[in-house]
Amino acid sequence: MALGTLIGLFSVSLPLLLGHNCFWAAPTGTHSLCLDFTVKSQSRPGESWCEVQGSVDKTAFLQYDCESNKIKPLGHLGKEVNATETWKQLTEMLRELGRDLRMILLDMDLEQKMARGHLTLQAKMSCQLEGKNHIGSSWNFSIDGQPYLCFSGLHMEWTVINPRARGIKEKWENDKELIEHLRKVSMGDCNHWLRELLKHWKKMPAPTSTVPVTSGSPRASSVSVTSLGIIIVLILVVIIIIFMAIKFYRKSTDTMKEAVPSSNMSSDQHLNEDKK
Repeated sequence: MALGTLIGLFSVSLPLLLGHNCFWAAPTGTHSLCLDFTVKSQSRPGESWCEVQGSVDKTAFLQYDCESNKIKPLGHLGKEVNATETWKQLTEMLRELGRDLRMILLDMDLEQKMARGHLTLQAKMSCQLEGKNHIGSSWNFSIDGQPYLCFSGLHMEWTVINPRARGIKEKWENDKELIEHLRKVSMGDCNHWLRELLKHWKKMPAPTSTVPVTSGSPRASSVSVTSLGIIIVLILVVIIIIFMAIKFYRKSTDTMKEAVPSSNMSSDQHLNEDKK
């Protein structure tokens, strides 16, 4: 029964880890927009406190620096939408979101910051369209590279990925203004930008390859962090299953050993009684 429960929990938790990640394969005919934020509670001189990378259908099209308020177009799509009204709106919204995320980071428990030093928040907003229909939106939050929480804008639900995030989840869950802001941006603004970007995407020639991503970029780090988290979960589940199996086997063996002497003792007692 314990093994069945563990397998059931694993079957539920793994899709949660996979399903909320924008960079896993999406159904055919869907399009996605992802914005990856890396926000630092404190930055060194000359170092940006916030960087953003945007991608459509896994292809990077912009990089943004909150410190300098400069946005850099990447690839064909970035050049296509550069200097458009959509580009201007994105620049303004990215800076606002960067500030909001930094306020969230600075507002975290003082004890946690003192225990772990200055924190880095990775926040990934993503939305998906299938045709003209909106089929999903989410925020994934990681702290210092460790996945913590996922917020579904479509279902207005929080998912705890790291047990250490339960306190943060309760705090954010009770912040109605924060929840509404996250929902509005991921459900409204994100879908609007994706629709506008797809207008230019359809005009572009089919790309022969995607824009290369460096190992230090938000996207690459997000993929590697999520993959590492899944591997750790798999290893932990296997270890727990093996431990439970060994424990069950030892318990069964001990029960059998106890039963054998008891049976022999009973037989000896009967023989002694017959002799008497």
